[in-house]
This record gives sequence, structure tokens and C-alpha cells, in this order.
Amino acid sequence: QVQLVESGGGLVQPGGSLRLSCVASGSRYSANTMAWYRQAPGKERDVVARITRAGSTDYSDSVKGRFTISRDAAKNMVYLQMNSLKPEDTAVYYCNFQYAISNYWGQGTQVTVSA
Repeated sequence: QVQLVESGGGLVQPGGSLRLSCVASGSRYSANTMAWYRQAPGKERDVVARITRAGSTDYSDSVKGRFTISRDAAKNMVYLQMNSLKPEDTAVYYCNFQYAISNYWGQGTQVTVSA
């Protein structure tokens, strides 16, 4: 059973930065795609950024140019560097690992952007 654990969330002022990390345990294989999603109160969970095994990335329009997703395949980890944070970035952030026939989620980490 694959388990994902996120870390790095917290409270930050507008314009600040945070780096989220997610580590997977229990799998001998690298995920096909690793992604970060977020869910604000009363809203649906939406994708923020994705990175494929080949290293291709894509981002939601709302974070493009501010967030950067990266991965360390050897450590089975994915990161999300978040710069120029805005209050509307406040949400619970979840990492997601997609394998050929399965899909796993972390428990989430809270990011709050507030003065």
C-alpha cells in the first residue's frame, strides 16, 4: 500500500514563499504522474501542477509563473515551490501519485496566506 505524506504548509504573509514536500512510501515503482491539488473551503479540489515521469510539467493558470513543481525520482518525492503567494492561494494542498492502475492521495497540508 502506497502512502503519501505532505509537509511544509503553514501561515505566510502575502508575497511570501513556501515549499511543500511529499514523500511516497510502500512502492517499488515511480509514479507515472505526480501532482499537487488544492481545495479551499466550500470549493472543489482542483489541480495546481503536474509533472510526468519524463519531467514535463503543466500548471493551472492561477499559479503559472509563481509556482514550480519538481520531483526527485530516486527519493520518490515531489515538491511545490510557491512564490508570490496571494490570499486566494489559501487552501489545503494535497499531493497525488498516479500509477498505471492506481491513484494515491496524501492527507493534505494547510497553506494560509494572510497578513
